[in-house]
Amino acid sequence: MIIDRYDRMILEVLQVEGRINNQDLADRIGLSPSPCLRRVRTLEAEGLIVGYRAQLDAKKLGLTLMALIGISMDQHTPERFANFEAHIAAIPEVLECLLITGQQADYQLKVVVEDMEAYQELLLNRITRIAGVTGVHTSFVLRRVVDRSALPLPNES
Repeated sequence: MIIDRYDRMILEVLQVEGRINNQDLADRIGLSPSPCLRRVRTLEAEGLIVGYRAQLDAKKLGLTLMALIGISMDQHTPERFANFEAHIAAIPEVLECLLITGQQADYQLKVVVEDMEAYQELLLNRITRIAGVTGVHTSFVLRRVVDRSALPLPNES
């Protein structure tokens, strides 16, 4: 799908203000409400907009420790990876799981927990018990320097 300047503006606004009402969105981008709503619906139908969600404050929920965990696997087979991914997807503390290359690890996890004790429980009782996990290397996040979820949009053609 080719996006024009109005689609781009809609996507930029919705990435930051997902709860904006259609009238305010239309006013912001310079369209009337009906065409604006049609464009939003088209962007949703085309799969460019895949959902809307609330962003929560982890610290206010008591989730003060974030870690990046590199996971090494014993075998590089589709079955071993599928088993690992199914198990890791069921752990709510795992915010991201990336299959990576170019490092000593096969996967990188981003996890958030209450404290070091909760991290130890997660690591020893859940992650390392997944079949095929042979190595774990953890880095703890000291401070988030950039924290955004909005994607950069391509320039207009």
